[in-house]
Amino acid sequence: MAGKELAVITAFGKDRTGLVAGVSRVLAENGVNIEDLSQTIMQDMFAMMILVDIGKSSRSFDELQEMLSREGGRLGLEVRIMHKDIFERMHRV
Repeated sequence: MAGKELAVITAFGKDRTGLVAGVSRVLAENGVNIEDLSQTIMQDMFAMMILVDIGKSSRSFDELQEMLSREGGRLGLEVRIMHKDIFERMHRV
């Protein structure tokens, strides 16, 4: 994992066409690599969790956060990003 800067992205909202494409487009355009992705749809609600490497991104963490939030708004999703270590600390049992 040397050189990687891992982050977790979560996205929630009403299901519709183009949700994965919209979020992944923002990532690809900014040099963010998707390491792992999980999504589910329960009735008409969409939920996605993406593990990404932001270490080689052309943008700062704050810029990525703003861009993902803006794309989420366009798609009707709540999209959040946080560093993986912070995510793990928040979800420890």
